[in-house]
Order: sequence, then structure tokens, then C-alpha cells
Amino acid sequence: MSSLTDLKDRIDTKTLNMVLLTFATGGIYTILWLYRNYSIIDEITETKTINDTFVIWIAVCVGLGSLFGSSYDQALMIIGGILSIASTVLYIVCAFKMKTCLQNYVLNKFKMEFPMNGFYTFIFSIFYINYCINDLGKLESRQRVKSSEYENIAQQLEKLAELKEKGIINEEEFNSQKAKLLNGNV
Repeated sequence: MSSLTDLKDRIDTKTLNMVLLTFATGGIYTILWLYRNYSIIDEITETKTINDTFVIWIAVCVGLGSLFGSSYDQALMIIGGILSIASTVLYIVCAFKMKTCLQNYVLNKFKMEFPMNGFYTFIFSIFYINYCINDLGKLESRQRVKSSEYENIAQQLEKLAELKEKGIINEEEFNSQKAKLLNGNV
């Protein structure tokens, strides 16, 4: 059986490195990361997110947007701006496809919720996806902690029920303590 960290282990890109390399290469690194890793994401999650053509369109929009945007011709600058916006939209579409893919993968394969912020997906797109992939290992440990907390609460509720059955506490005290346990106030 595959592990929750397989995706993280195969992609193995620290988000800070990704951001720095993207700035250092004028955006080229993000395109290379996407081209190299979308197939790994698709393979592990057994879901189709994007394809080579999608990545090429991002590269074309980024490249031509930069080229035309630095022109002295007003019309070319406008075209460059439109192409830059188009590349941003393509990145956002890709990020949301990968977000859905990752959430479904974790839910269906490991029976865990994987909360990913839609706002961050929109603003940080591929960077946030990489961050979430790196966070998969922590998700597993958080899930274990949450499970043990639920088991502890269940045991305490059983003890309270026993105390009530034995007449040590009355119905009102039982309900009060039960409410405290379920609300996390104990």
C-alpha cells in the first residue's frame, strides 16, 4: 500500500526554494516544476489534472507576455499585459485542479480530510500546492493525534455513564460533564 508521504517524497521541493528559484529565473522554474511534477501527481493520485499542452501554453503566455510587456510600443505592451494575465489564470486553473485532485486522493485512499484553503490556492497557486504536498506528512500525524483525542473522550464518556448508572452522579451532573467533554472544556 502506498504511503501518504509518497507524493512529498517523489516531488521533494521545498517551497521557499521554489519561490527563490522562480524569482531568480524570472518565472521559468515554476514552469519547469510544473512540467516535471504534474505527471507524478497524476500517477500517484491516479487522476488526470493537466497535460503537456497546458504547461506549454503557460510557458508561451509567460514568455510572450514578458517579451511584449517590455516593448516601447503601446499595442505590444497591452498584448503583453493580456498574455501575463492569461498565464496567471492558467496557473490558477491548474492549482485548483491539483487542489481537488489532492483532496480527493487523501479522502478516497486514506480516509482523511485534507483541508486546503481556496483563497491561498487562488493567491499563491502552484506555490501553495507544493506547500500542501510538503504538508502531507504532518497531516498524517495530526490525524493520529485527533484520533487519540476522540478515543480519550469516548473513554471518559463511558466512565461518566458508569458513574451515573452506579448513582454516584445524577443526570444533571452527567449532562454537564458530558457537555464539557464534547466542547473540549475539560
